Amino acid sequence: MKFAVYTLCLFICLGLADLEEERFSQIGNCQSSERTLIIYLSRTNNTKVLAEIIHQKVGGDLVALELENPYPDNYDAIVKQVAHENETGFLPPLKTKVDMTRYNTIFVGFPTWGMQLPPPMKSFLYNNNLSGKSVIPFNTHGGYGLGNSFEKVKELCPDSNVLKGFSITGGSERDGIYLAIKGANKNEAEKQVEKWLGEIKLLKNKP
Repeated sequence: MKFAVYTLCLFICLGLADLEEERFSQIGNCQSSERTLIIYLSRTNNTKVLAEIIHQKVGGDLVALELENPYPDNYDAIVKQVAHENETGFLPPLKTKVDMTRYNTIFVGFPTWGMQLPPPMKSFLYNNNLSGKSVIPFNTHGGYGLGNSFEKVKELCPDSNVLKGFSITGGSERDGIYLAIKGANKNEAEKQVEKWLGEIKLLKNKP
């Protein structure tokens, strides 16, 4: 009788141990599947500030997109080069390399260039497999809107879950206005970003 009771207790304990191990395994898998990447392209730092605000709200890894051959500092020169790249479909090689297998949620941030998605971000999306991942675009522009950039993101991520994007007015290099998302503008941007992240159910770190 005592042996039977002991055996029964042993099976129960082993069963609970297995369940506990499975529970921790599930938690571990959940944590690893929730890895978030915020990758951004920024010239006048407006998109960078926006990326940092998003990072503050959702956590994850924050990465700046860099080119092997940086664009010229001169505004007219970069406009001419980007126009040529858009016309020819040239995808500039990137210095930034990311192991995309580590992430399932990817925020991609960029300014509007020529009313289009900048060639470096096209290069990133084209050369990385984002199938099955959630992709969330965010954008800064000089007052003329985001052009067709969000549509281009969807086109380059046909097998991804592209969520509602976010766009806000930043600087206008053409007009000599550089970092504009600062002071009161930054405070307002934070409020808008928090509202947007709440709408797409990705808000994690409240201030």
